[in-house]
Amino acid sequence: MEWNIIALNFVYATLGVVLMFLSYRVMLGIATPAFAQTERYDDTFRKYSKRYFGPLFDWRLFKAQAMAESNLQTTARSWAGARGIMQLMPTTLHEIRSKNPEIIGRWDRPEWNIAAGIAYSRQLWDGWTNDSVVDHLREFMLASYNAGRLTLRRAQQVAKDRSLDPTRWPSIEKVAPNVPRWRYDETLSYLGRILSNLSAMDAHGRVTHRP
Repeated sequence: MEWNIIALNFVYATLGVVLMFLSYRVMLGIATPAFAQTERYDDTFRKYSKRYFGPLFDWRLFKAQAMAESNLQTTARSWAGARGIMQLMPTTLHEIRSKNPEIIGRWDRPEWNIAAGIAYSRQLWDGWTNDSVVDHLREFMLASYNAGRLTLRRAQQVAKDRSLDPTRWPSIEKVAPNVPRWRYDETLSYLGRILSNLSAMDAHGRVTHRP
């Protein structure tokens, strides 16, 4: 009986030390091992965000997007055939490469998959520049990455038919259930996950808590 009490006290003492250590790491802003794994491609996200969007753009947005797309898994593959960290379709990759010949590596390689995804986002961004307000460019870019540009064009037409401003994202959200051939709940959930992922990061892109 006495040995059982000693063993139990030892377990409690060890657990206390572990918890104290973890608290100390959090206090210092040191990521836990699970969160640290999300940082392995940060330099790549920074590099290609800077290349295609400039140094002032928040590169963390693309990391947050990749977390929503694949949870940063290089082997991720969707039922539709999208592959890699940024979940690119073969037809999309062909389009990207035709406009960005510098993207020459295999699409299942993390660097090139990320590069292609961000380059494609830039194409989408530019495509919405004249058809959305500046404050909502981000939402149009991300939503069309998920649902396709033509789907969002249909949504804009429905908004316009209802005397809503089609260049503002709240108008698109409002008419979403009435847009034909759009799994709108999937797209809106996708946007929500990206923004939640982004809010879980600190200024350096480290994930500090679970989204």
